[in-house]
Amino acid sequence: MTDSRRADDEQILDLVGIGFGPSNLALAIAIEEHNAECSPTEKVTARFFEKQEEFGWHRGMLLDGATMQIAFPKDLVTFRNPRSGYSFFSYLHERGRLVDFVNHQTFFPTRVEFQDYLRWAAARVDADVRYGTTVASVEGVEGGEAVELFEVVLADGTTVRARNVVVGAGLRERLPEWATPSARCFHNHQFLFRIAEMPQPVHQRFVVLGAGQSAAEVVHYLHGRYPEAEVHSVFSRFGFSPADDSPYANRIFDPGTVDELHAAPAVERARLLALHRGTNYSVVDIELINELYATEYQERVRGQRRLFMRRASEIRATSETPDGIEVHVHSALDGLTDTLMCDALVLATGFEPTPIGAVFGASVPGVSIERGVGRDYRLALDPDVRAGVYLQGGTEKTHGLTASLLSNVAIRAGEILNSILAHRDIRGGLARLNEDNPYATSEVR
Repeated sequence: MTDSRRADDEQILDLVGIGFGPSNLALAIAIEEHNAECSPTEKVTARFFEKQEEFGWHRGMLLDGATMQIAFPKDLVTFRNPRSGYSFFSYLHERGRLVDFVNHQTFFPTRVEFQDYLRWAAARVDADVRYGTTVASVEGVEGGEAVELFEVVLADGTTVRARNVVVGAGLRERLPEWATPSARCFHNHQFLFRIAEMPQPVHQRFVVLGAGQSAAEVVHYLHGRYPEAEVHSVFSRFGFSPADDSPYANRIFDPGTVDELHAAPAVERARLLALHRGTNYSVVDIELINELYATEYQERVRGQRRLFMRRASEIRATSETPDGIEVHVHSALDGLTDTLMCDALVLATGFEPTPIGAVFGASVPGVSIERGVGRDYRLALDPDVRAGVYLQGGTEKTHGLTASLLSNVAIRAGEILNSILAHRDIRGGLARLNEDNPYATSEVR
């Protein structure tokens, strides 16, 4: 535990949010709506720290025409509060596109439009957000028999104290062990930025590694944007697999499913999640699959090939040259390895949760998802730590596939807020009780 130090102000906040992506944005909106309807003494105080200089959501992946894979009612608020002024419909109305969107007859806006919706909501919400700010560590504040407060230390050394920390650090890029990121070898998360900075293609050849939606979208983009270039799509499967977006399968994303999965035996939960990975992982919309197949087929008809599907293959190694990158593609079918001299290699290799343990200091021992996560997304900590740590992501093993997706951000935000309020009420009641009875004890955690 750390000794008490002067914070950047004297206020003790109800919560500090680490990161300000869609999940903590949804929480900020839920807090604003709660505060608008309660008495001054019941208001929730919060501050969010975001390392980006401004709000942004997957900006390197906003390809022209790429659409969302979730329906627009799964926005920041609708499933929690359909009357909210922060719904996607409210955004469309304010932008003057509500009628036009309805005439479009789709549930799936483009990613560009959904990014604009998120930025619109982030600009409107009444929240204390400190952009361009990195959280260096979170320490427990020493005092009494238990840690009731966290001290959040920022990169510049200033601190702030809070009763709860909500970690919304998002995902980080998953890269193959052999990959060395560079201007010519990069993750698709940075695709638009890197491709814009890339010199004029010399070899007129690109390689895209991956079998999911992002990989297929990058293949489609490169093939259309560089009409003289070859595009080689490398994946370990025999072909792209279609996403299962059927109504019954989609129930795996329902808010109520979180209750069922969290209460289920761990073995059964793991079995169901493995069975339904095809709703989200390494799958592609059937329309895009059909379009790529039609393109490849027509090239075969004309005898002018530019699109190549390197199925059942992997990349064994790469080496960069002054004007390109050499990629060694190994086929598991015939055992042969082709060497392709390319202008760029795009790694559409997915994401993984950002580790949470590194930000918590020695005064908050054992911070790990393996300790267990409650249904309210509150992390299990040592008994002498009564301040709360809540997770916005990284809980797929306990809460299901929605842990890292937008599908459940609205409901999850409400559940985290309700849990914080419930623990605050319990603490307040116990504090008053203990003031009257110095011998009173509590087992509340």
